[in-house]
Amino acid sequence: MPSIDALLAIMARLRSPDGGCPWDLEQTFETIAPYTIEEAYEVADAIDRRDYAHLRDELGDLLLQVVFHARMAEEAGHFAFADVVDSICDKMVRRHPHVFGEARVDSAQAQTLNWETLKANERAAAGDADTSALAGISRGLPEWQRALKLQQKAARVGFDWPGVDPVFDKLHEEIDEVRAEFAAGGDRERLADEIGDVLFVCVNLARHAKVDVSHALRHANAKFERRFRRMEALAAADGGQLAGQSLAEQDALWGRAKDEEGRAC
Repeated sequence: MPSIDALLAIMARLRSPDGGCPWDLEQTFETIAPYTIEEAYEVADAIDRRDYAHLRDELGDLLLQVVFHARMAEEAGHFAFADVVDSICDKMVRRHPHVFGEARVDSAQAQTLNWETLKANERAAAGDADTSALAGISRGLPEWQRALKLQQKAARVGFDWPGVDPVFDKLHEEIDEVRAEFAAGGDRERLADEIGDVLFVCVNLARHAKVDVSHALRHANAKFERRFRRMEALAAADGGQLAGQSLAEQDALWGRAKDEEGRAC
């Protein structure tokens, strides 16, 4: 059975100036980073579809990204793959004192709070002077995910809506402000600001509903794509093309696609 050493050897061969792959040799941390993000999303997609054979393959692709970055770091004299493994092992032991030490944690919620405390202590020990409750949130996250983390951290110190009703009120307020901005002429910067507020509140709504924002949006995207493709098929079956139809005709096809899904359920 192949081990991680086999994968490390393959990557070393690909990056070898003596007969390696020209494409792999040209890559840098910056050029590979987008692939790393893409592979992480493909892992999430396989999980969402419960396609475990595909998940196995996607986890392998994601592991390759780690090996690729570690190999480039080793070539530059920064660290090697073994250092990556040592680092995460040390971190997991350090942040689970209730498992590997004498501390006690009685619930997953308590562990989440304890985890954040340990992270804050680690940042302080490393010389990070940021003591805000919002410290430690990566700016490299997708903005919807960063919005969620900002809200979660603020909620931990009590800055949160007491229930879902005020969130709905806030959502209506922000939508009204977008409408007003459109009515005033639709200045691009002000519209962007107001629409951003709507999106931020939508993330807050999902958080209060305990709905995963990414899952919800993936589901909405998949539903739209499925129904749109069915519209195209229905138009073709009727002897036409979707692009040549009026909006009313297209809307009727959308209704038929929705109805078919309802009957299938």
